[in-house]
Amino acid sequence: MFPVLPSTRIPAPRPVRRVSAATRAGAVAAGAAVVATTGCGMFTPGLSGEMPDDITVTSPLMQEGQPLPEVYTCEGVESEDGAEIAGVSPPLSWSGMPEGAGSTALVVDDPSEATVFWVVHDLDPQLVELRQNTVPTDAKQAQNSAGEAEYTAPCPDEDDLYEYRFTVYALEEGLGLPDGAELETTLEAISERAIARGTLVSESE
Repeated sequence: MFPVLPSTRIPAPRPVRRVSAATRAGAVAAGAAVVATTGCGMFTPGLSGEMPDDITVTSPLMQEGQPLPEVYTCEGVESEDGAEIAGVSPPLSWSGMPEGAGSTALVVDDPSEATVFWVVHDLDPQLVELRQNTVPTDAKQAQNSAGEAEYTAPCPDEDDLYEYRFTVYALEEGLGLPDGAELETTLEAISERAIARGTLVSESE
């Protein structure tokens, strides 16, 4: 049985947008800087990079190993009234949080492109889900590779291979960082406090 969710702020759906080559290059460059500071791989929490994968991450609208639904990309979909909806964050659920966890964080990234699309932290450890396109009012969002403190939807090119990871981290304690904190600083803080994790991977077929 899920606990009562805290109140949420629900941003309006954003219009379809396409990311220019220059913007994408800048995001990749930012992601590459994170790789340089966090060691092997896009994001390796813990001093040794090893920790229990005890957390199970699921979504009612995404399946492990399947393509990311278009509504969660910059391509978007057309609603029943003809409006185009794109770039909304997907709903996620998780279970298996270790006892004693003081906080939860979510990192959404593409390891092949060294790009982070979303970082949410200081989530209540009793929380077991994020609803579509919502962020709890008491949580915080850090900058992503594009320098924005929000979910920046991936823009996969047709026929491109990709792997988008939605990773939930159990932390010993909250990060103590403000909204909009720098990506590198936030990932390092998550790395220092992470005690368990779990990942849902969406990938091209």
